[in-house]
Amino acid sequence: MRRRSVLTAAGAAGAAALAVPVLASAPAVAAERRRLEIRGMDISSLPKDEAFGAVYRRADGRRDDPIRILADAGVTHARLKVWVNPADGYNDKKRILPLARRLRRAGIGIWVDFHYSDTWADPAHQTKPAAWADLDVAGLTRAVYDHTADVLGALRRQGTPADLVQIGNEINGGLLWPAGKNWGDDGGGWGNLTAFLKAGLSAARDTTPRIRTMLHIASGGDNGTSRWWYDNAVSYGLDFDIIAQSYYPFWHGTPEAAAANLADLAARYGKPVVIAETAYPFTLESEDATNDILYDPSQLTEGYPATPAGQAAWLRTVADLMAGVPGGKGLGYCYWEGVWTYRAGDGWDPADPTSGNAWENLALFDFHDRALPGLRTLGRYRGNA
Repeated sequence: MRRRSVLTAAGAAGAAALAVPVLASAPAVAAERRRLEIRGMDISSLPKDEAFGAVYRRADGRRDDPIRILADAGVTHARLKVWVNPADGYNDKKRILPLARRLRRAGIGIWVDFHYSDTWADPAHQTKPAAWADLDVAGLTRAVYDHTADVLGALRRQGTPADLVQIGNEINGGLLWPAGKNWGDDGGGWGNLTAFLKAGLSAARDTTPRIRTMLHIASGGDNGTSRWWYDNAVSYGLDFDIIAQSYYPFWHGTPEAAAANLADLAARYGKPVVIAETAYPFTLESEDATNDILYDPSQLTEGYPATPAGQAAWLRTVADLMAGVPGGKGLGYCYWEGVWTYRAGDGWDPADPTSGNAWENLALFDFHDRALPGLRTLGRYRGNA
């Protein structure tokens, strides 16, 4: 995810006529109080935020190590994005290795999210790393394998092997554009994309045999795009373990649409599903001068006000949605960048230290650095068998 407008992958139009299954009371509390295996948080911004002076406090105001706060709240996994050669030197192998040690000591599982870029990758941006700019398809395939194996191998060698891995981030339109773009006349199509994804999947399993692999798109409530994408992935022989989706209600539809889509995908492909990204604001105010992504009441989902209680209620709904996926195939969900509080210098653009934070009102810590009720909801709700 990154700061963006609504994005739809090309190619979805051809799938728009696919029927979307209707689930009665899909997001309601499931009759079966099923525990969710994954109750995670993306904490990629944490090292840089801490470097610029961020502190984190428990709900009662006591300052503490944020990793300990997350562990005590019941968070099961931490998601860490990986860039190749980022301008600011964060979110690369050198930075995630010490963070992984902290997570392992706290008993939190490690979820690695490869972007295969030097900066944000999402449905509208899949820019090749500068060092790979002149590589042909064979060279890019090798680079994907080597980079993936390098990072995951380093994690394993230091005794902190990854539990989960994404081969690409929000890859509706492919990755490593234009060679790996899977739609339009200016891309290499599914053939090239498949070569890149197979290389990453192979590297993950070669370095960390017990790792579970994900392919991740951003179409949580869009069944047409989702079927188009995963039908192609399966037909091209991609062997992966988990279907991962981003699901933000302000971009991807209602909880009912998401529940129907995820139930359909789990049944159609016989694979478990996870929401790799979700979030909701605790206020519509901003702590800095940067316009936040969520700032207007019209962007909110009915029944979920932009308050700490409304944010926690949203997380309960997402947890119930995942617990309601038939056959126990809903693994859980991950909250995106819940520790990304405002600190001058830690903004959106890794190449621009003056850039601001457009996300601080969606964090799980308030403007006084205190843990919000939603953090406990994330970790504890549906955390018991």
